[in-house]
Amino acid sequence: MDTVDEQLMYQPTVETKNRKPMRPNPLAPWELRIGDLRVYYDVEEEPEAVVYINAVGIKERNQVRIAGEVYDL
Repeated sequence: MDTVDEQLMYQPTVETKNRKPMRPNPLAPWELRIGDLRVYYDVEEEPEAVVYINAVGIKERNQVRIAGEVYDL
């Protein structure tokens, strides 16, 4: 959780080595990589930036496992 706070506290919509916008998908428009973990989030910009964590999953090759379900992203 500390890494999520660090990464998303300031400028959560700026692309970095571990943070990127995603193609349209049912989870979220942004992905944060932390090792094998993936944090999928959305940002509401107005009136002030608020980050919503939509899902956290484990990356396995080209799939992500979230709450026991496998997603191809």
